[in-house]
Amino acid sequence: MDRAASAKGQAAAGIVLPPLPDDLRRQEAHAPVLEGEPLIAILARERQALDRANARQGRTVEFYDDLTSRYGTRR
Repeated sequence: MDRAASAKGQAAAGIVLPPLPDDLRRQEAHAPVLEGEPLIAILARERQALDRANARQGRTVEFYDDLTSRYGTRR
C-alpha cells in the first residue's frame, strides 16, 4: 500500500525537465546592409548567419532528442 501511494505521488508530481539552454532561444539577425558595399559581401554574411541559425536548430533537435530518450517518448 505504501509503495502504491509513493508511486501515485511520484506520477502526480510529474517530471522536472532541465531548462532550455539560452543559446537555443536566440534569434539570428540578418546581415547588415552597408551602403556602397558589394552585394557578394552582404550575401556571404547572410549565408554565415544562416549557417549559425541552422547549427542552433540542430542543437535544439539534439536537446529535444536527449530529453525524449531520458524521460519518455513523444506523444
